[in-house]
Amino acid sequence: MEISYYPGCTVKTKGKGFEESAVAALDALGVKLVELPNWNCCGTVFSLATDDLVHHLAPLRNLIRVKEQGANRVTTLCAMCYNTLKRANLLIREDADRQDKISNFMDDEQTKYSGEVEIIHLLEVLRDEIGYEKLKEKITHPLSGLKVVPYYGCMLLRPSEIGVDSMEEPSIMEDLLQVLGAEVIHEPMRTECCGSYHTVNASDAVVDRVFAILSSAQRRGGEVVVLSCPLCEFNLDHRQKEVIKKYVGFKQMPVLYFTQLLALSLGLGAETCRFDLHYVDPIPLLKERGIIRG
Repeated sequence: MEISYYPGCTVKTKGKGFEESAVAALDALGVKLVELPNWNCCGTVFSLATDDLVHHLAPLRNLIRVKEQGANRVTTLCAMCYNTLKRANLLIREDADRQDKISNFMDDEQTKYSGEVEIIHLLEVLRDEIGYEKLKEKITHPLSGLKVVPYYGCMLLRPSEIGVDSMEEPSIMEDLLQVLGAEVIHEPMRTECCGSYHTVNASDAVVDRVFAILSSAQRRGGEVVVLSCPLCEFNLDHRQKEVIKKYVGFKQMPVLYFTQLLALSLGLGAETCRFDLHYVDPIPLLKERGIIRG
């Protein structure tokens, strides 16, 4: 099976472990992610202004690339890319007037676009396309004994029109991690915002958010936080060095992408996960639990 794939910017730089583990894991499951040619940044933020159409051009151009590739659906890893692409798609699909205006902006494009491409997150591919039963058959190194805390953040679930699951009680990540053999810890703060782009101009506020989220996870017995957003990963992982300075006694906690644990459970080597890019090294914990050997 082949699926068109939009990578986005961060997985090519700071989030290489996210992409490399995903590509390797999907290949092991018989799915080839076919990267879009000539993709551009999605814009990362969906414009909320009703009269602002220019900021929708970037995500829609990527969806035009999907059509030009001869496909009618596309998957992505990054929760923020998913949110931006899907909301822009919904906007143009439901508003014929905006379709015409946006087409005029893109008069150099050869392909007319009116919202016909389906955007699916990789979590949905695993659940709906591959299926958990088939996935379970492929697991050779279950994550037995590892206590994981799923963290959704904002972009996978909001607004409800585009979310991969319930805004209030999501379970798609919990279900996946249970299939992989992990012990899943229910975390009430799993849909709280990490602070997002306030990390640029109000980093101290983000540090407070990170402390609250990780401390809550630790109190419930969690050993590692699992997520799907490179910005969330940066805030929850790399901001821990500032959390330590501000909150005496705080214990560091590894933060991983769900694809990294997927790859390990399929018996793929740790080198596919690029753990060297993380601030908090997860390897000691993974070795202690017998998930990484040697």
